Amino acid sequence: MTEILLVEDDAMLQEILAERLRMRNYKVLLANNGQEAVEIAPQEMPDIILMDLRMPVLDGWEATKQLKADLMTSHIPIIALTAHALVGDRQEGLAAGCDDYETKPVDFPRLLVKIKNLIEKK
Repeated sequence: MTEILLVEDDAMLQEILAERLRMRNYKVLLANNGQEAVEIAPQEMPDIILMDLRMPVLDGWEATKQLKADLMTSHIPIIALTAHALVGDRQEGLAAGCDDYETKPVDFPRLLVKIKNLIEKK
């Protein structure tokens, strides 16, 4: 079963996305901020990470940089999730090491295609 680490500080959005992913037979791990993601990812080794960019404690940009710099987790694909659809945010997310980018509100069918494509590419 494909395992997804969902990193999202908005509890309602986290719950909605997690439930929708579970309904598609994904195993979902949860992190509430980037620091939790950096701690969970090397322990659980998820197949892919969905990373909110703007979070307290440690933001998604820095968490992505740390995960991509770690040899243990550098191969895990990361899709940035953000409500800020600014061109600069997309570029900054990709520059930090994200493999793809999805805006909020999330277009769920499009997100599923991105997840599938990145896992197959891995």
